[in-house]
Amino acid sequence: MRAAMIRRSRISSCELPDDPEDLDSPEAIEAGSLTIENDESKPVQNELWERSPFYNLYALPNDGSAVLRFEILTARMMPPNGEDLKVKRYVVYDLTVRLDSKFAADSRPAVIKRRYTDFRELYIKLRRDHHVLMSRVDFPNKVLMGNFSATLIAERGASFEAFLNYIVNNETLKQSPEFLHFLQNNELTKACQLMDERNDSCVPILENSFLLLNKIFMDRSKPVLLLLCRLVAACTSCTPMPHESAERWAALALSRYETLSDIDLLPLYIPLLNTCAHLWWQQGHDQKPITDRLTDMSKKGISINNVPNLIQAIHKLDPRSETI
Repeated sequence: MRAAMIRRSRISSCELPDDPEDLDSPEAIEAGSLTIENDESKPVQNELWERSPFYNLYALPNDGSAVLRFEILTARMMPPNGEDLKVKRYVVYDLTVRLDSKFAADSRPAVIKRRYTDFRELYIKLRRDHHVLMSRVDFPNKVLMGNFSATLIAERGASFEAFLNYIVNNETLKQSPEFLHFLQNNELTKACQLMDERNDSCVPILENSFLLLNKIFMDRSKPVLLLLCRLVAACTSCTPMPHESAERWAALALSRYETLSDIDLLPLYIPLLNTCAHLWWQQGHDQKPITDRLTDMSKKGISINNVPNLIQAIHKLDPRSETI
C-alpha cells in the first residue's frame, strides 16, 4: 500500500505559503506551474500527458478480493493552445476509479475530470473538519511562475492518487460530505441541468457517477441509492418513451430497496414503485409484483396516494436544479 504521507514536489519556481487557508483565485493557482530542476522540465507535448504504462503496478491479493484503486493516467492542458488567449491555462486530470482483483480487471471503470483546485478544496475542507486525521497528509504546493511540465503533472498525479487512497482507507474521511461532494458534484450539477431541459444526455453522466459511487460505498448506502433513483428518474422522464437502459436501472433499484433499513431513504420508495409500475406497463411487463408491493405498503398504514413523483421526492432529499 502506498504510504499515507503525500510528498511535496520539489520545485525551483516561487512557492507560496504552505497554509491551505491562504487561497488565491483558481485562475491564479492554475495559471502557472513548476519548473523542475532536471532535464524533464519540458512543457507537455501536444497538450496531452500520459503516464508510463509500467508506472505503479499494484500487487493484488491472492484470495481474489477486489481492491479499490484511484489512478491518474492522463491529463490535458486547457483550453487547447491558441483556442482562447484570454483564458489562463490549467491542467485537467482524468481520474479513474476501478475495482480490480487478481483474477478479473474492472470491466467498467469510472472516469471523472478534476483540476488541481478541486483536489485542493477537498484537502482544505478535510483538514478544517478533521485536523487530527489530516495532520500527516501533505499536499502539493501551489505556484504562480513557470511552465507546465510533464514531471510536475506526474508528481501531482501521484500525490492526488495517494491522497484519495488515504481517504478511502479511513472510514471517517470516506463518509465525509466533503469527499462525496468531490466525487459527484460537478457531474450531478451538469446532469441535473440536462434533466431540467429534458435532455437524455444526462443518463450517461449519471450512469458513470453511479458506477463510481458504487465502487466506493456500500450498495444500499444513501449516496448510492439516491443517485440510482435519480438515474431511474432521468431514464423515465426526459423523453416521451423510456430510455433504453431504464428497465435495467429500475430493476436494480427495486432489488436494492428490498431489504433497505435506512429510514431517510424510505420517502423515495413509494415514488420509485409508482415509477416502475408505469415503466413496466409501457414495456408490456406484468405489473403485479410491483402493485402487490404497493398494496402491502398500504396495509401497513403507509399512504400510497397523493405522493410526490420520483423527481420531486429526490429533490426534497437533495435539492438541485431539477424542475419539480
